[in-house]
Amino acid sequence: MGFLTGKTAIITGAGRAVLSDGRCGSIGYGIATAYAKEGANLVITGRNVKKLEDAKEELERLYGIKVLVVQADVNAGADNEAVVNNVIKQTIDTFGRIDVLINNAQASASGVTLHDHTTEQFDLAVYSGLYAAFYYMKACYPYLVESKGTVVNFASGAGLFGNFGQCAYAAAKEGIRGLSRVAATEWAKDGIGVFVVCPLAWTAQLEQFEKAYPDAFKANVKMPPAGHFGDSELEIGRVCVQVANPDFKYMTGETLTLEGGMGLRP
Repeated sequence: MGFLTGKTAIITGAGRAVLSDGRCGSIGYGIATAYAKEGANLVITGRNVKKLEDAKEELERLYGIKVLVVQADVNAGADNEAVVNNVIKQTIDTFGRIDVLINNAQASASGVTLHDHTTEQFDLAVYSGLYAAFYYMKACYPYLVESKGTVVNFASGAGLFGNFGQCAYAAAKEGIRGLSRVAATEWAKDGIGVFVVCPLAWTAQLEQFEKAYPDAFKANVKMPPAGHFGDSELEIGRVCVQVANPDFKYMTGETLTLEGGMGLRP
């Protein structure tokens, strides 16, 4: 029985993905696994129903929790408030509460320069990341007030350092950082903790990128100072678990940066 037993966490972009060695291969699935080990019931969203159902089967079987799968895609052509409100309604109908919201989902057309970026590519990043965080935070707020809950949003070094070929992704992530700081200021009085994590994780996508384009990988993906990439579950997922601990509420309003999976820096 973990300290999150009986609580409910919504994790966007949490379909199952694994590395070649069997470890969690995506940040969202790594977070879901870390939360499941602490006993939390989960609501996982994404575009790929098969990956979500695979995650549900494994998490329920291994950890004895309940997982609600809801397909949801925030994009420029959707009624996004309706999409998000459907997730929240199903969450409350199933579990009756929301204790943690983790805005992890993000799509982008990385590798396209600013001059060559199309409006559609820019919208892809901004809607799936920034707008999604905005809609989910608004919809979850009344329930997070009741539970004195936690929000974890994901930003990126792409915005912090201006990564080449990631203009829309960086813009979305920097928007998320600003949105999170405002929420932390406004919601502190409600006992809601708002945090930002900027990870560099070893994922199935990176693994495939390295195999398919070794030269491009070497040119664009730099080893963190710690000497290894973050583990999606054991480091990044555990950070997201840690900030849901009530003892962390004193850090409300701070931005947490996860550097190479080795720790937290306010």
